[in-house]
Amino acid sequence: MALSKKDLARKKANLRSKLEMLEKKAKADPLKRDKALHDEIADVKKKLAE
Repeated sequence: MALSKKDLARKKANLRSKLEMLEKKAKADPLKRDKALHDEIADVKKKLAE
C-alpha cells in the first residue's frame, strides 16, 4: 500500500530528526571509533536522498 503525502512528509521529518541526533553523537566521536554510528548516519542520509 502506498504512503500518502502526509505520511511521506512525516517519515522524512523523522529521518531528519534522527540524523540530527546521530550527528550530535558523532561530533563526540571525531576519530570514528564507533563504526556502527557512522554507518547508521550514512544509511539515514541515503534514505533521505531517495
